Amino acid sequence: MTNSQLTPGVAAGRLTSHAYSSNFADVAPPLDDNEARIAADRCYFCYDAPCVTACPTSIDIPLFIRQIATGTPDAAAMTILHQNILGGICARVCPTENLCEGSCVRETSEGKPVQIGALQRYATDHLMDEGDHPFSRGAPTGKRIAVVGAGPAGLSAAHRLAAKGHEVVLFDARPKAGGLNEYGIASYKAVGDFAAREVDWLLGIGGITLETGRSLGAGMSLEGLRKEFDAVFLGIGLQGVNALRAEGEDRGNVLDAVDFIRDLRQTSDLSSLPVGRDVVVIGGGMTAVDAAVQARLLGAQNVTIVYRRGQERMGASRHEQDHATSSGVRIICNAAPLRVHGNGTVREVEFMQMQDGPDGLTDTGERFRLPADQLLRAIGQRLHDAPAGLELTGGKIAVDANGRSSLPGVWAGGDCAAGGDDLTVTAVAEGRDAAEDIHAQLMGADHG
Repeated sequence: MTNSQLTPGVAAGRLTSHAYSSNFADVAPPLDDNEARIAADRCYFCYDAPCVTACPTSIDIPLFIRQIATGTPDAAAMTILHQNILGGICARVCPTENLCEGSCVRETSEGKPVQIGALQRYATDHLMDEGDHPFSRGAPTGKRIAVVGAGPAGLSAAHRLAAKGHEVVLFDARPKAGGLNEYGIASYKAVGDFAAREVDWLLGIGGITLETGRSLGAGMSLEGLRKEFDAVFLGIGLQGVNALRAEGEDRGNVLDAVDFIRDLRQTSDLSSLPVGRDVVVIGGGMTAVDAAVQARLLGAQNVTIVYRRGQERMGASRHEQDHATSSGVRIICNAAPLRVHGNGTVREVEFMQMQDGPDGLTDTGERFRLPADQLLRAIGQRLHDAPAGLELTGGKIAVDANGRSSLPGVWAGGDCAAGGDDLTVTAVAEGRDAAEDIHAQLMGADHG
């Protein structure tokens, strides 16, 4: 009998040190040289390749795979990084089964795509391991740009602007740069402090001053930044967490899944993290899956994801859903939380059975309860305290195709901006493209 079966309630140290190490090892170990060559040889090197169209950053995938096949992985990495400077982390966290690999001709004909994500990791890791930053800065322009938020969008914008010769000051509210790459993804997807190492590598281009512990509204205003800098890019993410709107959700051991993942990502001792024996996660996206799987890996005996709609509507990809169930996580669909029961702390969650029809979600009248000593909310985030003067749409910053906001001289991208899909790779593309537009406007080559 394991410790997790013996220890009721929320507790730390449910597993042995060996079990923690094994559970949180790299979920997709890297390809070696031979494996990479074999994987690259499966590519048809399609003209007008559908995988390129499916990539939000438009990486020339057939080209970089051909470069790997011909024994030049560093050239392959440069092909990737010119389009996606965070190609290393994206190779680890992108839902490739829905993007490039899902569009692969081999997937269509054989049900087994080229391993594009693994090959991208092989190339970018190879170059990063050499240490030196491969990009150089352009001639100094004398322009200064403020980038607020050091997540994927902000980092991408900052790097592209620095490469153009601008001086960039990169602000972030947290102690470390990286945004969700550092604080919000499953630990087993980016082991060995990879997110932090990638940020250090990216900053190696020079011209970027990082100031942590700085956020809008805390001694820094958007109006002040507009006066001090030639342009401002906002990549501030989504800070607020949506409420369950269920009676009793203020009971103890009801947590936000993003905080649960953050604490896990930042700890140096997994055995110090408390986890319930019966954990329930509300939500259907990647955050829900990452929280649920990691609760199980920490030693929770029973972990259940509950989602209000059908499984085909879940935000997490089918691959991630399958990973959750293979890790021992149960998924219940078409159910929404009604009440959180317990004396001080959560003990049970009562759900109403839902039906998704032409008129939207309706309550069928059926009820059921799940035991829970820990309840994790993963039902989405919202923009909290948007800077004054910015036009919003759908609760996010309204931007045009170039990332321009309603305020002159202010751009935005990533999760805080309207129109995206909350993917790391999309945030990278939006930061890159906004940087190109900022440069064009500042240098008098405004393309509208």
